[in-house]
Amino acid sequence: MSELEKEVKRFAETHNGEQVSSYRAVYNVGRHGISTKESTDAYHNWSATYEQDAGPDKFRGPVIAAESVAAFYRTHRDKVLILDVACGTGFVGQELQKRGFKQMDGLDPCSSLLEKARAKNIYRKEFCCYLNDKPLPIEDRGMMEGHVPCSGLYQLARVVKPGGLVCIVMREEFLEHVQEYRDNLEPVITDLESRAIWRLASRTVVPNYFLDKNGVVFNFVKC
Repeated sequence: MSELEKEVKRFAETHNGEQVSSYRAVYNVGRHGISTKESTDAYHNWSATYEQDAGPDKFRGPVIAAESVAAFYRTHRDKVLILDVACGTGFVGQELQKRGFKQMDGLDPCSSLLEKARAKNIYRKEFCCYLNDKPLPIEDRGMMEGHVPCSGLYQLARVVKPGGLVCIVMREEFLEHVQEYRDNLEPVITDLESRAIWRLASRTVVPNYFLDKNGVVFNFVKC
């Protein structure tokens, strides 16, 4: 039995069929040992049912992210420039729109998901690319961030203007179960702080982020 099947079986012991189906889909795209290309391909294959499996009745991440950003930018939200990283079909962008944000761009490596976001007319521009150690196709000091992987933190710090926000939202268990985060996230955060590139403003654990799984929200302010 694969690790995916073992994890889904454990989850199924305390959850119903629809929840198990959604959990399987979410777990599959980030399963242990998956490569970047394999993950992107998995998102392509998932795109037809993505909004059903990751909708607001199961996944509170977009609301949590939007509320965190809105708490930081209490006024003049229509002037704030936002880059929604790993934007998927635009769930976070939609929640930000509800809170008065208007100038948003979206970035995602999965063209199938990005096409669904484009149809919603949420973003000014959509970037179909990966977030890694390579330069983003975005000007320096122009953006604020949403969901981010560890490997791209230096690029995110580059494109955020001084005083801007980098908001990272993820499942709390990823800090322990995902090797990249367990081994690299804290050293990268510490390095960026020690070089006075950003400062940690808050770290908050939130319940029921995805189904009954906790989430964690990191807010960093660019120096």
